[in-house]
Parts: sequence; C-alpha cells; structure tokens
Amino acid sequence: MARMLSKLGYCSRSQANALIRQGRVALRGRIVRDPDCPVASPRDQIEVDGQRIHQASAIYLVMNKPRGVVTTASDEKGRAKVYDLLDSDLPWVGPVGRLDKASEGLLLLTNDTEWAARITSPSSHLDKIYHVQVSGMVDADLLANIVVGHCTEGGASPGKPSQDLLAKDARLLRHGDRNSWIEIALDEGKNRQIRRLLESLGIEVLRLVRVSIGPLELGDLQKGCVRRLTAEEKRSIDRVLRGT
Repeated sequence: MARMLSKLGYCSRSQANALIRQGRVALRGRIVRDPDCPVASPRDQIEVDGQRIHQASAIYLVMNKPRGVVTTASDEKGRAKVYDLLDSDLPWVGPVGRLDKASEGLLLLTNDTEWAARITSPSSHLDKIYHVQVSGMVDADLLANIVVGHCTEGGASPGKPSQDLLAKDARLLRHGDRNSWIEIALDEGKNRQIRRLLESLGIEVLRLVRVSIGPLELGDLQKGCVRRLTAEEKRSIDRVLRGT
C-alpha cells in the first residue's frame, strides 16, 4: 500500500507509512493499517482522508540548492528546507538523492518515484560532477589518490572492508595562494562520499557544489531558484539511463 501511494506520486514512502498507520488510508472502502498490504493495481480504489487518489501528473524540477538548506520535508531543528523554496501550490515532490546541508548546487525533485530510483541506483552509473574548493594546494599525487580511493572498515565481516570511497575522475580546475578547486566525478553515490574521502586524505573541504547529473548541467540557474526540467532534458537523461 505504501509503495503504491508513492508510485502514484501522492507522497513519499515514509509519509505513506505514517498515513497508513494513522488509519487515514482506505482500500476499496476499508481502512488499512498495514503499509505492506498488497495492492493489485494502481486502478484499485485508494482513498486518503476520504478523498480518492489518482495517478498524479509527473513533475520534474531542477533546483540550485543553496548552502545551509536541508533536503528533508520537516526538520526538528527548524532549519531552512528545500521545500521552502517551492511554490506552495505544487503537488508533492521529493528530492532525487540528497545534498547535505553544507553542500549546494544541482538538485532534482520529482513525484515520479520510479524514475528517481533509476537515477539514484548504483547500477545506473549516471555521472555526477562536483566542483570542490579545498584548503591548500593540490598536486598530481592527491588527484591520483582521490581516484584510487580509500577503504573503510566495518560491516558484517570484522576486519574486512565494507565500502570503498573513491571517485571516477578528479582534475584540478584552478588554484590560488591558499586553496584550490577540484572537479570530481562520481558514478555512484554514498553518504557524504566526497567529504569522507577527502577527510581521509587529510583535505579540508571549504565548498562543495554539484554542477551536473548525467547530461543535465546546473548552468546559469540562480542560487535558490527552481525551474521545470525541459522535455529534451528529460529525454537526454532517459537515454543515458537506457544506455543509448
């Protein structure tokens, strides 16, 4: 049931779980309290608070997320959220992946949860490009180590590596007297991957900006602004996801 509500573009999976457990969701006229209750088809009669739920029109948004803004729908600390930057009359959309509070740049939001899952899936290997300002000078050895990566310990088998932190590519963009800008490419995303990788190499991150996802570039979209993905941009991403 929760999966179907999410698939219909009504809300996120976690929000659907909460609605169902609160007794606010009915299937064919009967209240359902089990989020895992099977639903045979999107055409099954599903109601939330007595209102029939239909497939929502797909929405695809591009945001230039500012630094200091979190990607959660609610925040117990009262911090600014990406949802504060959206028009109040928009239907529900969710972020495609995450950018942590201190990171900024390109963020996709959509109510097409299956499309979002394909983009974030490690199997898609959709390149994400980041521009990272770091403290100090960057040399060829450091760039090589970013690509070689760093092995972290933990997991089910003690003493064995459970996760590798590495980048697909890294190159120097420019440098000043006290800091440098690096372009880092990832083809899969782990939690705070770039920050953890650079920290393991003794490098302090000053700024981290995502500038592209696959063929989609941040371009000149102003910080804090949101626009709809164009039809051609959507098609270009889908071609990459299909491997064509």
